[in-house]
Parts: sequence; C-alpha cells; structure tokens
Amino acid sequence: MGSIELPAMATKPKIIFFSDFDGTITLKDSNDFMTDNLGYGAEKRRQGNLDVLENKVTFREAFRDMLDSVDTPFDECIRILLDNMELDPHFREFYDWANEHNVPIVILSSGMVPIIHSLLVKLLGHEPDNIQIVANQVGSRNGKDINTKGGWEIVYHDDSHFGHDKSLEIKPYAALPKEERPTLLYAGDGVSDLSAASETDLLFAKKGKDLVAYCQREGIPFTVFENWSTILEETKRMWEGKTDPEAIAAAAKESANL
Repeated sequence: MGSIELPAMATKPKIIFFSDFDGTITLKDSNDFMTDNLGYGAEKRRQGNLDVLENKVTFREAFRDMLDSVDTPFDECIRILLDNMELDPHFREFYDWANEHNVPIVILSSGMVPIIHSLLVKLLGHEPDNIQIVANQVGSRNGKDINTKGGWEIVYHDDSHFGHDKSLEIKPYAALPKEERPTLLYAGDGVSDLSAASETDLLFAKKGKDLVAYCQREGIPFTVFENWSTILEETKRMWEGKTDPEAIAAAAKESANL
C-alpha cells in the first residue's frame, strides 16, 4: 500500500500520533458516562469490561450491550455529553504543538463519530483541522428516528470481535518502507485499545487503567502517562531527536522494576 492511500502521510510527517478518545483525550469516557447515567449503570458496565479482559466475552458484545441499555434519544445524549465532558487539561497544548510541527493526530475510537466530532468542536472551540477521526457510526434501530426514545444503535466500523479493530488502521503505516515510515505513537487507557497496544513504536498507557494491566500481563512495552503534559514532553524529545521510542520504553520498564 502506497503512502498516497494513507491520509496522515499527506504532509510527510516525522511522527504520526494515534490516540484513543474517551478517557484518554477526554477526562471521562462518554460511553461509560451514558451507560452509568442513562443506561444500566456502572456496576454492570464495569463487570463487562472485566469480562473482556478475562476473555469471557468479546469487546464487540460487551460494548453493544452497554449502549443498547441507553434508550435516550441520540440528540439528547449529545446535549448531555456536551454539558459533562472535558478535555484533558494539557491536550489543547499538545494539539497546538502538533499542528505547528506537522504531527497528524489520528483518533481511533470505539465510540461514535458524531459524538466525538461534536465534543471536539465544542471543547477546542473550532473544527479540528489536524485530526482525523476513525470510529464507529450511529444508525437507526428498527427504522426509527435516531432522535426518538430507543431509536438509535451503534454501527460498528468492521466485522472484528472488537467492533472497531484499531490495529487495522495502524498496520498499513507500520508496513511502509523504512526510509518513508514515520515514528508511530499511540495513547490509550482501556479495553478498547487492546488491538492497538502492540502496533506502534511506543504506547502511552494511562496510569491506573486497564490498558496498563493488560500490557504488564502480555509483556508489551509501554510508558505510563497521567496527562498529556507527559505525552507532549516525550513527543517533543522524539521529534527533536533527543530520544527514541525504545529508550523511553526501556526507561519506563526500569523505573517500574525499582
């Protein structure tokens, strides 16, 4: 596959930053928020996440079950989320730096494009001009208007057991010839990121979240972040040639073993 088919390669960047959205770019997870407050609640939702981690159920099944418990009209869901979601306090600084330094941001999300786009426009204050969104869609349930009670459902991006296999978006970039291939980075926090966890040169996993436990169990190199100030600092150092993904991952592993 040539780079002409890969949107993030259009400007020949040194680095491409792939990222989860909910709970990574935002402080709270919008899908969890809807499930906890408008659906069947936090306890059942959390058990579903644990079942995915323990391979008792697929993410696709658990996530659909979560969202099917929310029967609030879709436009009302967006309104409620716009009132309750916040960006990580340092993401805007990362976004501005990335825009200025030709570092494309590719959001790979198990959420839904209309919600992610609406939140970004509200929280950034304008159309995001350096962000590509690859995510699931929303559709009518049984021919109903999505903006009526019980009228919408998630429409998955692909046929995988993830619903959206994030690795499928990353692999063509990873397969580029060495002289053409940029450094590939990824940030995530939870079970929706399992498919992408080992596909990039460096994984930033959010402290205290499920993705850290998964990477430790599977022996996947990663470094921990608490907020986007850490990600910005490390990405700047890589962009400037002061370090590389291997060195950062090795330092993180050594620190964890102390």
